[in-house]
Amino acid sequence: MKEDQTKQNVVILVDEHDNEIGLMPKMEAHVKGKLHRAISVFAYDSEGNWIIQQRANDKYHSQGLWSNTCCSHPYQNEISKEAASRRLIEEMGMSGTPSKVFNFKYKAELDNNLIEHELDHIFILQTDETPKPNPDEVQNWKKIKFNRLQEDIGLHPENYTEWFKMLFQEVQSHIIKSTTLVK
Repeated sequence: MKEDQTKQNVVILVDEHDNEIGLMPKMEAHVKGKLHRAISVFAYDSEGNWIIQQRANDKYHSQGLWSNTCCSHPYQNEISKEAASRRLIEEMGMSGTPSKVFNFKYKAELDNNLIEHELDHIFILQTDETPKPNPDEVQNWKKIKFNRLQEDIGLHPENYTEWFKMLFQEVQSHIIKSTTLVK
């Protein structure tokens, strides 16, 4: 258990090309705005609805905001795709093997005087599985059509995480490509 807690409290620092350059306690990395590796999963169902979550109020930043299906940081020596599958289970109680679609680097000032500076590995997953969210991670979830989501982000950007607002349109283009290839 102690080893697992240590893994959860450390992030992998990376350079601009995603080469590992060290480890740092998660909170220190977010205070100093150090570039670190992350994963984000965007799940959608067979009808094209996005599955999004409202972050729990006890999260260390972006509490109560709507965001992608799940996100986190890989453990040291953990493949990003494995981290994405792990976090789907831990956060949303969902299984599946997401497909990586691109990397995204961003830096954003957050609440609580924290800075999110991530090289984020972006994954998508089509699933009709009903989420069973972990209440320590997620306070609510919903399915929403892209057009409705886009409209709501335009009207109420303060209700969404910074990274989600930066990513959602590019992710939608990958979802469209993915579903076109399947048909």
